[in-house]
Amino acid sequence: MMENQRELLNQLRIDRNEAKPPSRAPWILALVVVAALGGAGIWWWLTSGPVLAVSRVAAMAPGANADSATAVLQATGYVTARRQATVSAQITGTLAEVLIEEGEHVEAGQVLARLIDTEQQAILTQARAQVAHAKAQVNQISAQLIQARRDLERQQDMVGRKLVSRQAVESAQTEATSLSAQLTAQQRMVDLAEAQQRSAQVQLDYTTVRAPFAGMVIAKSAQVGEIVSPLSAGGGFTRTGVGTIVDMDSLEIEVDVNETYINRVTSGMPAEAILDAYKDWTIPAHVIAIIPTADRGKATVKVRIGLDQKDARVLPDMGARVNFLEEKPAQAATPAPPKGVLLPESAIVQRDGKSVVFVIKGDRVAQTAVTPGATMGDLRMVEGIAASTEVVRQPPAELKDGTRIQLSE
Repeated sequence: MMENQRELLNQLRIDRNEAKPPSRAPWILALVVVAALGGAGIWWWLTSGPVLAVSRVAAMAPGANADSATAVLQATGYVTARRQATVSAQITGTLAEVLIEEGEHVEAGQVLARLIDTEQQAILTQARAQVAHAKAQVNQISAQLIQARRDLERQQDMVGRKLVSRQAVESAQTEATSLSAQLTAQQRMVDLAEAQQRSAQVQLDYTTVRAPFAGMVIAKSAQVGEIVSPLSAGGGFTRTGVGTIVDMDSLEIEVDVNETYINRVTSGMPAEAILDAYKDWTIPAHVIAIIPTADRGKATVKVRIGLDQKDARVLPDMGARVNFLEEKPAQAATPAPPKGVLLPESAIVQRDGKSVVFVIKGDRVAQTAVTPGATMGDLRMVEGIAASTEVVRQPPAELKDGTRIQLSE
Protein backbone atom coordinates (compact mmCIF):
# COMPACT_ATOMS: atom_id res chain seq x y z
CA MET A 1 0.00 0.00 0.00
CA MET A 2 2.82 2.39 0.88
CA GLU A 3 4.57 1.55 -2.39
CA ASN A 4 1.48 2.42 -4.41
CA GLN A 5 1.23 5.77 -2.67
CA ARG A 6 4.92 6.48 -3.29
CA GLU A 7 4.49 5.66 -6.97
CA LEU A 8 1.53 8.02 -7.22
CA LEU A 9 3.51 10.85 -5.60
CA ASN A 10 6.37 10.31 -8.03
CA GLN A 11 4.00 10.65 -10.95
CA LEU A 12 2.68 13.98 -9.60
CA ARG A 13 6.18 15.46 -9.05
CA ILE A 14 7.39 17.96 -11.75
CA ASP A 15 10.68 17.04 -13.35
CA ARG A 16 12.80 20.22 -13.54
CA ASN A 17 15.33 18.58 -15.89
CA GLU A 18 12.76 17.77 -18.61
CA ALA A 19 13.88 19.13 -22.08
CA LYS A 20 11.96 22.27 -23.34
CA PRO A 21 10.38 22.31 -26.83
CA PRO A 22 12.48 24.14 -29.50
CA SER A 23 11.74 27.94 -29.98
CA ARG A 24 10.43 29.36 -33.35
CA ALA A 25 12.03 32.81 -32.93
CA PRO A 26 15.20 32.06 -34.97
CA TRP A 27 13.12 30.88 -37.91
CA ILE A 28 10.98 34.02 -37.86
CA LEU A 29 14.07 36.25 -37.67
CA ALA A 30 15.64 34.38 -40.57
CA LEU A 31 12.53 34.87 -42.71
CA VAL A 32 12.48 38.63 -41.95
CA VAL A 33 16.16 38.96 -42.93
CA VAL A 34 15.59 37.06 -46.18
CA ALA A 35 12.58 39.24 -47.06
CA ALA A 36 14.52 42.43 -46.32
CA LEU A 37 17.44 41.28 -48.48
CA GLY A 38 15.05 40.37 -51.28
CA GLY A 39 13.34 43.79 -51.14
CA ALA A 40 16.70 45.56 -51.10
CA GLY A 41 17.77 43.56 -54.12
CA ILE A 42 14.63 44.44 -56.03
CA TRP A 43 14.99 48.15 -55.09
CA TRP A 44 18.64 48.07 -56.19
CA TRP A 45 17.70 46.47 -59.49
CA LEU A 46 14.99 49.09 -60.09
CA THR A 47 17.06 52.14 -59.15
CA SER A 48 20.59 51.09 -60.01
CA GLY A 49 19.99 49.52 -63.36
CA PRO A 50 21.77 50.74 -66.48
CA VAL A 51 21.27 54.44 -67.22
CA LEU A 52 21.59 55.69 -70.79
CA ALA A 53 22.38 59.30 -71.65
CA VAL A 54 20.05 60.58 -74.36
CA SER A 55 18.86 63.88 -75.82
CA ARG A 56 15.25 64.84 -76.29
CA VAL A 57 13.11 66.56 -78.89
CA ALA A 58 9.47 67.70 -78.80
CA ALA A 59 6.96 66.70 -81.44
CA MET A 60 5.71 69.69 -83.43
CA ALA A 61 2.30 70.29 -84.88
CA PRO A 62 2.27 70.67 -88.68
CA GLY A 63 3.02 74.26 -89.61
CA ALA A 64 4.56 75.11 -86.21
CA ASN A 65 8.01 75.21 -87.76
CA ALA A 66 6.93 77.22 -90.77
CA ASP A 67 7.58 80.93 -90.52
CA SER A 68 4.73 83.22 -91.51
CA ALA A 69 7.28 85.84 -92.43
CA THR A 70 10.89 85.89 -93.56
CA ALA A 71 13.55 88.02 -91.89
CA VAL A 72 15.05 90.40 -94.45
CA LEU A 73 17.33 92.32 -92.09
CA GLN A 74 18.71 92.26 -88.55
CA ALA A 75 19.79 95.16 -86.36
CA THR A 76 20.78 95.68 -82.73
CA GLY A 77 19.84 98.45 -80.35
CA TYR A 78 18.49 99.26 -76.92
CA VAL A 79 15.15 99.61 -75.15
CA THR A 80 14.26 103.26 -74.62
CA ALA A 81 11.33 105.14 -73.07
CA ARG A 82 9.48 107.85 -74.95
CA ARG A 83 8.19 109.30 -71.66
CA GLN A 84 10.87 109.68 -69.02
CA ALA A 85 11.27 112.56 -66.60
CA THR A 86 13.65 113.56 -63.85
CA VAL A 87 11.29 115.26 -61.40
CA SER A 88 12.48 118.27 -59.40
CA ALA A 89 11.01 121.03 -57.26
CA GLN A 90 10.08 124.27 -59.02
CA ILE A 91 11.78 126.34 -56.35
CA THR A 92 15.00 125.98 -54.41
CA GLY A 93 14.52 124.45 -50.99
CA THR A 94 15.51 121.81 -48.46
CA LEU A 95 13.85 118.41 -48.60
CA ALA A 96 11.66 117.58 -45.61
CA GLU A 97 10.26 114.30 -46.98
CA VAL A 98 11.12 111.90 -49.82
CA LEU A 99 8.26 109.47 -50.38
CA ILE A 100 9.59 107.28 -53.22
CA GLU A 101 11.89 104.30 -53.65
CA GLU A 102 13.29 102.63 -56.75
CA GLY A 103 10.89 100.14 -58.31
CA GLU A 104 7.70 101.77 -56.99
CA HIS A 105 4.78 102.52 -59.29
CA VAL A 106 3.37 106.04 -58.94
CA GLU A 107 0.20 107.62 -60.28
CA ALA A 108 -0.10 110.99 -61.98
CA GLY A 109 -0.27 113.73 -59.34
CA GLN A 110 1.03 111.52 -56.54
CA VAL A 111 3.20 113.33 -53.97
CA LEU A 112 6.85 112.33 -54.37
CA ALA A 113 8.56 114.72 -51.94
CA ARG A 114 8.02 117.83 -49.82
CA LEU A 115 10.27 120.79 -49.09
CA ILE A 116 10.49 122.72 -45.84
CA ASP A 117 7.70 125.31 -46.28
CA THR A 118 7.99 127.49 -43.17
CA GLU A 119 8.71 130.66 -45.17
CA GLN A 120 5.98 129.97 -47.75
CA GLN A 121 3.44 129.33 -44.99
CA ALA A 122 4.34 132.68 -43.36
CA ILE A 123 4.02 134.55 -46.66
CA LEU A 124 0.63 132.93 -47.31
CA THR A 125 -0.58 133.87 -43.82
CA GLN A 126 0.51 137.47 -44.39
CA ALA A 127 -1.25 137.56 -47.76
CA ARG A 128 -4.47 136.27 -46.21
CA ALA A 129 -4.24 138.98 -43.54
CA GLN A 130 -3.81 141.65 -46.21
CA VAL A 131 -6.90 140.38 -48.01
CA ALA A 132 -8.90 140.53 -44.80
CA HIS A 133 -7.64 144.07 -44.08
CA ALA A 134 -8.49 145.27 -47.58
CA LYS A 135 -11.99 143.83 -47.34
CA ALA A 136 -12.47 145.54 -43.95
CA GLN A 137 -11.47 148.87 -45.53
CA VAL A 138 -14.03 148.30 -48.25
CA ASN A 139 -16.74 147.75 -45.63
CA GLN A 140 -15.71 150.90 -43.79
CA ILE A 141 -15.74 153.09 -46.89
CA SER A 142 -19.04 151.54 -48.00
CA ALA A 143 -20.61 152.57 -44.68
CA GLN A 144 -19.22 156.10 -44.99
CA LEU A 145 -20.51 156.34 -48.57
CA ILE A 146 -24.00 155.30 -47.48
CA GLN A 147 -24.00 157.98 -44.79
CA ALA A 148 -22.67 160.62 -47.22
CA ARG A 149 -25.44 159.88 -49.70
CA ARG A 150 -28.06 160.23 -46.95
CA ASP A 151 -26.58 163.58 -45.92
CA LEU A 152 -26.63 164.69 -49.55
CA GLU A 153 -30.33 163.83 -49.84
CA ARG A 154 -31.12 165.82 -46.70
CA GLN A 155 -29.09 168.81 -47.89
CA GLN A 156 -30.88 168.79 -51.26
CA ASP A 157 -34.25 168.69 -49.51
CA MET A 158 -33.31 171.55 -47.18
CA VAL A 159 -31.87 173.76 -49.92
CA GLY A 160 -35.25 173.66 -51.68
CA ARG A 161 -36.84 175.11 -48.56
CA LYS A 162 -34.11 177.71 -48.21
CA LEU A 163 -32.86 176.18 -44.96
CA VAL A 164 -29.22 175.60 -46.09
CA SER A 165 -26.99 177.26 -48.61
CA ARG A 166 -26.11 175.90 -52.05
CA GLN A 167 -22.51 175.56 -50.86
CA ALA A 168 -23.51 173.05 -48.20
CA VAL A 169 -25.20 170.92 -50.85
CA GLU A 170 -22.13 171.04 -53.06
CA SER A 171 -19.92 169.99 -50.13
CA ALA A 172 -22.15 166.99 -49.45
CA GLN A 173 -22.06 166.06 -53.13
CA THR A 174 -18.26 166.26 -53.16
CA GLU A 175 -18.02 164.07 -50.04
CA ALA A 176 -20.24 161.37 -51.59
CA THR A 177 -18.30 161.40 -54.88
CA SER A 178 -14.94 161.19 -53.04
CA LEU A 179 -16.08 158.23 -50.93
CA SER A 180 -17.36 156.44 -54.05
CA ALA A 181 -13.96 156.85 -55.67
CA GLN A 182 -12.23 155.61 -52.52
CA LEU A 183 -14.51 152.55 -52.48
CA THR A 184 -13.59 151.70 -56.06
CA ALA A 185 -9.88 152.08 -55.28
CA GLN A 186 -10.19 149.97 -52.16
CA GLN A 187 -11.97 147.24 -54.12
CA ARG A 188 -8.99 147.18 -56.50
CA MET A 189 -6.77 146.84 -53.41
CA VAL A 190 -8.81 143.76 -52.45
CA ASP A 191 -8.20 142.34 -55.92
CA LEU A 192 -4.46 142.99 -55.52
CA ALA A 193 -4.37 141.37 -52.08
CA GLU A 194 -6.21 138.31 -53.38
CA ALA A 195 -3.76 138.03 -56.29
CA GLN A 196 -0.88 138.17 -53.80
CA GLN A 197 -2.60 135.47 -51.77
CA ARG A 198 -2.88 133.24 -54.86
CA SER A 199 0.77 133.85 -55.63
CA ALA A 200 1.71 132.87 -52.08
CA GLN A 201 -0.44 129.74 -52.41
CA VAL A 202 1.37 128.82 -55.64
CA GLN A 203 4.74 129.24 -53.94
CA LEU A 204 3.52 126.98 -51.14
CA ASP A 205 2.33 124.40 -53.68
CA TYR A 206 5.79 124.47 -55.27
CA THR A 207 7.15 122.94 -52.05
CA THR A 208 5.26 119.73 -52.90
CA VAL A 209 6.80 117.64 -55.69
CA ARG A 210 4.25 115.58 -57.64
CA ALA A 211 4.48 112.96 -60.37
CA PRO A 212 3.79 114.46 -63.82
CA PHE A 213 2.47 111.12 -65.15
CA ALA A 214 1.98 107.53 -64.07
CA GLY A 215 5.07 105.36 -64.26
CA MET A 216 7.83 103.48 -62.49
CA VAL A 217 10.50 105.08 -60.32
CA ILE A 218 13.89 103.99 -61.68
CA ALA A 219 16.12 106.33 -59.68
CA LYS A 220 15.97 108.15 -56.34
CA SER A 221 18.34 111.10 -56.62
CA ALA A 222 17.99 112.98 -53.31
CA GLN A 223 17.56 112.37 -49.60
CA VAL A 224 15.91 114.24 -46.74
CA GLY A 225 17.95 117.31 -45.74
CA GLU A 226 19.47 117.92 -49.17
CA ILE A 227 18.86 121.11 -51.12
CA VAL A 228 17.10 120.74 -54.45
CA SER A 229 16.76 123.35 -57.15
CA PRO A 230 15.36 123.47 -60.69
CA LEU A 231 18.65 125.03 -61.74
CA SER A 232 22.14 123.72 -61.13
CA ALA A 233 23.89 125.85 -58.53
CA GLY A 234 27.28 124.23 -59.05
CA GLY A 235 29.66 122.94 -56.43
CA GLY A 236 27.91 119.58 -56.10
CA PHE A 237 25.88 120.58 -53.02
CA THR A 238 22.53 121.15 -54.77
CA ARG A 239 20.45 118.40 -56.33
CA THR A 240 18.61 119.16 -59.54
CA GLY A 241 16.20 116.24 -59.25
CA VAL A 242 14.38 114.16 -56.67
CA GLY A 243 13.87 111.06 -58.80
CA THR A 244 13.41 109.71 -62.32
CA ILE A 245 10.11 108.28 -63.54
CA VAL A 246 9.59 106.15 -66.65
CA ASP A 247 6.27 105.44 -68.31
CA MET A 248 6.66 101.68 -68.85
CA ASP A 249 3.88 101.71 -71.47
CA SER A 250 6.02 103.98 -73.66
CA LEU A 251 8.94 101.56 -73.95
CA GLU A 252 10.21 100.91 -77.45
CA ILE A 253 13.44 99.84 -79.13
CA GLU A 254 15.81 102.05 -81.07
CA VAL A 255 18.15 100.30 -83.50
CA ASP A 256 20.85 101.52 -85.85
CA VAL A 257 20.41 100.24 -89.40
CA ASN A 258 23.27 100.50 -91.85
CA GLU A 259 22.35 103.12 -94.40
CA THR A 260 23.18 100.64 -97.18
CA TYR A 261 20.16 98.50 -96.14
CA ILE A 262 17.76 101.21 -94.96
CA ASN A 263 15.80 100.83 -98.21
CA ARG A 264 14.61 97.43 -96.92
CA VAL A 265 12.87 99.04 -93.94
CA THR A 266 9.48 100.69 -94.25
CA SER A 267 7.22 102.29 -91.67
CA GLY A 268 4.70 99.82 -90.24
CA MET A 269 6.48 96.69 -91.45
CA PRO A 270 6.36 93.72 -89.04
CA ALA A 271 9.34 92.79 -86.92
CA GLU A 272 10.29 90.66 -83.97
CA ALA A 273 12.50 91.63 -81.03
CA ILE A 274 14.72 89.39 -78.93
CA LEU A 275 16.17 90.78 -75.70
CA ASP A 276 19.74 89.89 -74.81
CA ALA A 277 18.52 88.93 -71.34
CA TYR A 278 15.87 86.49 -72.67
CA LYS A 279 17.25 84.91 -75.82
CA ASP A 280 14.44 82.32 -76.06
CA TRP A 281 11.67 84.92 -75.92
CA THR A 282 10.51 86.48 -79.19
CA ILE A 283 8.40 89.64 -78.92
CA PRO A 284 6.20 90.62 -81.86
CA ALA A 285 6.91 94.18 -82.92
CA HIS A 286 6.57 96.66 -85.78
CA VAL A 287 8.40 99.65 -87.22
CA ILE A 288 7.09 102.92 -85.79
CA ALA A 289 9.19 105.33 -87.81
CA ILE A 290 12.51 105.87 -89.53
CA ILE A 291 14.17 108.92 -87.99
CA PRO A 292 15.00 111.17 -90.96
CA THR A 293 18.66 111.73 -90.23
CA ALA A 294 21.84 109.67 -90.56
CA ASP A 295 24.85 109.31 -88.32
CA ARG A 296 27.80 110.44 -90.42
CA GLY A 297 30.36 108.73 -88.20
CA LYS A 298 28.66 105.31 -88.08
CA ALA A 299 26.88 105.49 -91.46
CA THR A 300 23.65 104.35 -89.82
CA VAL A 301 20.04 105.49 -89.62
CA LYS A 302 18.05 105.19 -86.39
CA VAL A 303 14.77 103.25 -86.53
CA ARG A 304 12.09 103.18 -83.83
CA ILE A 305 10.53 99.78 -83.10
CA GLY A 306 7.24 99.45 -81.22
CA LEU A 307 6.53 96.39 -79.05
CA ASP A 308 3.17 94.72 -79.67
CA GLN A 309 3.21 93.01 -76.26
CA LYS A 310 3.85 94.78 -72.97
CA ASP A 311 5.69 92.82 -70.30
CA ALA A 312 7.26 93.65 -66.94
CA ARG A 313 10.48 91.93 -68.03
CA VAL A 314 11.19 94.66 -70.59
CA LEU A 315 13.31 97.32 -68.88
CA PRO A 316 14.87 100.56 -70.15
CA ASP A 317 18.40 100.34 -71.64
CA MET A 318 18.23 96.57 -72.20
CA GLY A 319 20.07 95.34 -75.26
CA ALA A 320 17.93 93.88 -78.03
CA ARG A 321 18.14 92.36 -81.50
CA VAL A 322 15.42 93.12 -84.05
CA ASN A 323 14.53 91.01 -87.08
CA PHE A 324 12.71 92.94 -89.79
CA LEU A 325 10.17 90.64 -91.42
CA GLU A 326 8.74 90.49 -94.90
CA GLU A 327 5.22 89.12 -94.93
CA LYS A 328 4.50 86.25 -97.28
CA PRO A 329 1.66 86.83 -99.76
CA ALA A 330 -1.64 85.40 -98.61
CA GLN A 331 -2.75 82.24 -100.38
CA ALA A 332 -6.15 82.01 -102.01
CA ALA A 333 -7.11 78.87 -100.10
CA THR A 334 -5.43 77.40 -97.04
CA PRO A 335 -5.23 73.61 -97.26
CA ALA A 336 -6.25 71.54 -94.27
CA PRO A 337 -3.24 70.65 -92.08
CA PRO A 338 -2.06 67.03 -92.38
CA LYS A 339 -2.73 64.60 -89.58
CA GLY A 340 0.02 63.76 -87.15
CA VAL A 341 3.05 65.54 -85.78
CA LEU A 342 6.55 66.26 -87.05
CA LEU A 343 9.62 64.54 -85.62
CA PRO A 344 13.25 64.30 -86.69
CA GLU A 345 13.88 61.25 -88.85
CA SER A 346 16.47 60.03 -86.32
CA ALA A 347 13.85 59.73 -83.55
CA ILE A 348 12.00 56.94 -85.40
CA VAL A 349 13.60 53.47 -85.10
CA GLN A 350 12.63 49.89 -85.86
CA ARG A 351 11.87 47.41 -83.08
CA ASP A 352 10.51 43.95 -83.93
CA GLY A 353 9.62 45.10 -87.42
CA LYS A 354 7.61 48.11 -86.20
CA SER A 355 8.31 51.86 -86.32
CA VAL A 356 8.53 53.13 -82.76
CA VAL A 357 9.61 56.15 -80.77
CA PHE A 358 10.66 56.30 -77.13
CA VAL A 359 8.48 58.71 -75.17
CA ILE A 360 10.21 60.30 -72.16
CA LYS A 361 8.29 59.81 -68.91
CA GLY A 362 10.28 61.05 -65.96
CA ASP A 363 13.60 59.18 -65.80
CA ARG A 364 12.41 56.30 -68.00
CA VAL A 365 11.17 55.79 -71.54
CA ALA A 366 8.07 54.14 -72.93
CA GLN A 367 8.30 52.43 -76.30
CA THR A 368 5.41 53.71 -78.44
CA ALA A 369 4.43 52.49 -81.90
CA VAL A 370 3.87 55.17 -84.56
CA THR A 371 2.82 55.31 -88.18
CA PRO A 372 5.33 57.25 -90.32
CA GLY A 373 4.08 59.53 -93.05
CA ALA A 374 5.50 62.06 -95.49
CA THR A 375 9.06 63.37 -95.18
CA MET A 376 9.66 67.14 -94.95
CA GLY A 377 13.36 67.79 -95.12
CA ASP A 378 14.93 66.43 -91.92
CA LEU A 379 11.47 65.96 -90.38
CA ARG A 380 8.90 63.25 -90.87
CA MET A 381 5.18 63.19 -90.23
CA VAL A 382 4.08 60.48 -87.77
CA GLU A 383 0.80 59.46 -86.20
CA GLY A 384 0.44 57.93 -82.75
CA ILE A 385 1.64 60.69 -80.40
CA ALA A 386 0.40 64.18 -79.58
CA ALA A 387 2.08 67.50 -80.30
CA SER A 388 4.64 68.68 -77.69
CA THR A 389 5.32 65.09 -76.60
CA GLU A 390 9.02 64.71 -75.72
CA VAL A 391 10.81 61.74 -77.26
CA VAL A 392 14.42 60.52 -77.48
CA ARG A 393 16.13 62.27 -80.41
CA GLN A 394 18.48 59.41 -81.39
CA PRO A 395 17.55 56.16 -79.56
CA PRO A 396 20.59 53.84 -79.15
CA ALA A 397 20.27 50.16 -80.00
CA GLU A 398 20.33 49.09 -76.34
CA LEU A 399 17.42 51.40 -75.43
CA LYS A 400 14.39 49.31 -74.44
CA ASP A 401 10.95 49.93 -73.01
CA GLY A 402 11.32 51.08 -69.39
CA THR A 403 15.06 51.81 -69.58
CA ARG A 404 16.30 54.48 -67.19
CA ILE A 405 17.73 57.53 -68.93
CA GLN A 406 19.64 60.68 -68.17
CA LEU A 407 18.93 63.69 -70.34
CA SER A 408 21.87 65.48 -71.90
CA GLU A 409 21.26 68.80 -73.62
